This record gives sequence, C-alpha cells and structure tokens, in this order.
Amino acid sequence: MKKTLVALAITGFLAACSSTPTEEPSKPAATPTAAAAPAAPAPAAPVQNLLYPPKGVGGALGQRSIYYTFDKYSIQDQYQPIVAAHSDFLVSHPAAKVILQGNCDERGSREYNLALGQRRADSVRKVMVAKGVKDSQIETVSFGKEKPHNPAHNKAAWAENRRTDIVYQGE
Repeated sequence: MKKTLVALAITGFLAACSSTPTEEPSKPAATPTAAAAPAAPAPAAPVQNLLYPPKGVGGALGQRSIYYTFDKYSIQDQYQPIVAAHSDFLVSHPAAKVILQGNCDERGSREYNLALGQRRADSVRKVMVAKGVKDSQIETVSFGKEKPHNPAHNKAAWAENRRTDIVYQGE
C-alpha cells in the first residue's frame, strides 16, 4: 500500500511540474485533466488537520471531553455517544490517531491524581477498542491535576477539571 501511495504522490508531483504547451495569447489556458489532479498526501506526512472533525460543532463528534463524578473513572451514559462518535470516526479513518488525556481536580495527592487520570483515559480507550478502533490509533496519558480547564477552587471548577480530553494527533 505504501508503494502505491508513493507512486501516486510521485505521479501527482510530476504531473503538477510538467510543462504545458505554449498556446496563442487569445486562447485561455488549458484546464487540468483528471490525471493532473492533486495526489494523496505522501505516506510519511502526518495526517492533515482537515481530516479531523472540527471542535465545537453540533453533535457528539464536535465534543472532545468526557466528564466524571468525584473519584470515579467509569464513563457515564450521557457521554457514551461522544465516545461512540469518535470511535466510529477512528474506525473509518485508520490513519487518524488520538491522545486520550486523563485529568483530575486539584483535590488528592499528585500520585493519586496521576493514577486516577490514567484510569480515566484508559476507560475511554477500552470502550474505543471494543468498538473496533485499532489499539495503535490510541495513546493515553495522565496529567493528573496539572492541566485544569478552570483554575478556580470551587465545585464548579472541580467538575470541569475531572475529564478525559480527546485530542487528535497534529492538533
């Protein structure tokens, strides 16, 4: 498959670089043919951001965070559609990759929060793999309490900070 993509990329590059015959000044330039259409990106290049679903758009695919109750890592029913939508996207785009970033609120020790954040990220990974996403498309990391969405010190901020973020590679 890599050889085919490389061949397509080289063909597209050569077609784009080829010279066109000189025409009379009164005639418009020739329109490109199907053979001169842009080639697929080279296999060594990272997946383009245009491939990823845009953040914040309507529907589950535009949402990128899964939130948890205090001291828990199981995915609540209301967030299952988000995980399912991203799983379906990843299955249909095998070149796409995600990093699942587990986060916690500021309460608890550093070590405890790192472990809890990892369990949160792993819980999303487990569901995605069960839905058919290749394990190689998913990376998990825990930030514990180090990357809060909301730096305030109250219940509302803590609720915002207990989450797993779905981040597509290259974003």
